[in-house]
Amino acid sequence: MKYNITIIGAGIIGSSIAYCLSKYDCSILVVDKENDIANEVSMANSAIVHAGHDPEDGTLKALLNVEGNRMYPQLCEDIGARIRHVGAYTVMTSPEQQATMDALIKRAEERNIPYEVLTAEEARKEEPNLADDVIKVLSLPSTAIIIPWEVALKQMQVAVLNGTEVKLNCEVKAIRKNENGYVLETSQGEIETEYVINCAGLYADRIANMIAPLDIHTNPRRGEYFVLSHDAKDFVHHIVYPIPTDKGKGILAVPTVDENILLGPNAEETGSCEAINTTSSGLGYIRQELARSVKNVPFHHTIRTFAGLRPSISTKDFYIKKAEGEENFLNLLGIDSPGIASAPAIARYVDDLLKLPYEVKASYETKNPYRFNFQDLTPEEKDAYIKEHPAYGNIVCRCEQISEGEIIQSIHEVLGAHSIKSVKKRVRPGMGKCQGGFCQPLVLEILARELKVRPEDVLYDQIGSNVVLDWKGGNGNA
Repeated sequence: MKYNITIIGAGIIGSSIAYCLSKYDCSILVVDKENDIANEVSMANSAIVHAGHDPEDGTLKALLNVEGNRMYPQLCEDIGARIRHVGAYTVMTSPEQQATMDALIKRAEERNIPYEVLTAEEARKEEPNLADDVIKVLSLPSTAIIIPWEVALKQMQVAVLNGTEVKLNCEVKAIRKNENGYVLETSQGEIETEYVINCAGLYADRIANMIAPLDIHTNPRRGEYFVLSHDAKDFVHHIVYPIPTDKGKGILAVPTVDENILLGPNAEETGSCEAINTTSSGLGYIRQELARSVKNVPFHHTIRTFAGLRPSISTKDFYIKKAEGEENFLNLLGIDSPGIASAPAIARYVDDLLKLPYEVKASYETKNPYRFNFQDLTPEEKDAYIKEHPAYGNIVCRCEQISEGEIIQSIHEVLGAHSIKSVKKRVRPGMGKCQGGFCQPLVLEILARELKVRPEDVLYDQIGSNVVLDWKGGNGNA
């Protein structure tokens, strides 16, 4: 197959670029080795749209974080993704941290980022669980939280409606040049393309070296987290940061869009792109360091721990450059924090950098038509909707109150769910207290029915992750 542009990587960066470039009258392909959109780095992180006060002056991180933060409200409105401007409190716990606090304030002023300096007493009126040692707080109200995989999926849906193709389970094995551009050797055959945009996250350095040697390498950095249930939703209402250090932003307490609380992450270089296991030492470190910022931490409401990897590089800045001697091959490396916050601005930066020769289409979508969310309806509206669509009255996930109708909807949308994990990402069954103990067999049955496959063929996530070997049928019996 021949394409004008091929984007390698379907995380939030790849989806943002696809969404941005799908306005052009050209053929675009997105490939990813995973079995779903946003399944790696974009799936396991703090989900924060940072205000932009932290990155050092003169970096791409500083430029694109501030721009991205300002773009998110309109983007989320257009694509139907949820965003909450919860604000952030950066807490100072010793006089020795004053110089760092002053530097953060100066950056906020110079970058026109809204901020306020609060005394500990003022801050505790909003956040009574701040640690006793907190003496001053930098409040950053433009800080927000999103669901990164939701933003990625909804942008990619619009890109597909505009003609973009997506190939999942499509791993790039090698790349060679030809007279018209490049040939990608993939697990699904050869792909010819004029342009390549490499945003393969943890594997971006490997892709880059397939076409031109690069002396920058990805250092996978693991971050571990606790997830607290809805019962802990009032523990904090802002994102609470410590004063940042050279190691990063520190251990955070983060409210989520769906009213859980995240605690973490640590930062450990693993040397492996597969090291997504949690560790007793890492989780113990989070417990210890979190006490510097907050107290009365309700760890007894923990329902899950998880780990994610960040594609850090030694330059400590985003690397967005064309490959050596290649005008049509763009590499994006080191898109770690604040990569999520910067994603819309990164896409625009890529567009400006490439100066593509294609005309803008006379008509193209910017708004996502898949915006209906049953959970947004009032009780009266839900009752009326259920009368017309009875499947929405059949609760499958008791913890999160997710109905059969919502699961069916997620399966049949553009880029619909086709595995248990992909249903979980889209409409949350399995994200509550029981972590799928009750609803997972029911979700499996619905997937089998709607996809017209045997229950034995339903995957949890990746190819080969079949959940059952022999299905007896009826009420999840296996």
